[in-house]
Amino acid sequence: MTASSDSAQVRDNPEQSRYEIVSGHQIAGIEQYSRDDDVVTFLHTEIYPQFEGLGYASALVSAALDDLRSKGLRVRPECRYVVSFLTKHPEYQDLVA
Repeated sequence: MTASSDSAQVRDNPEQSRYEIVSGHQIAGIEQYSRDDDVVTFLHTEIYPQFEGLGYASALVSAALDDLRSKGLRVRPECRYVVSFLTKHPEYQDLVA
């Protein structure tokens, strides 16, 4: 899965249980998760220091949620950032397990 946000790309890396946002050839940040059947628990969102303030966290989370929706999966938000994001974006409330 690839989603675009300006020059950044978001991809799922199931081998490492995370979504990654990539800018150029560098990983700019990650969304760590665990999966239990059809529920994906978002554990931790991290944008690396040199990429902070560019809107990558929001782009990462929205692309990851869009990917879950396309796969028929639900989300359990344990990460504070994702909880806050979902509060501000009610269009994703249907995904919350």
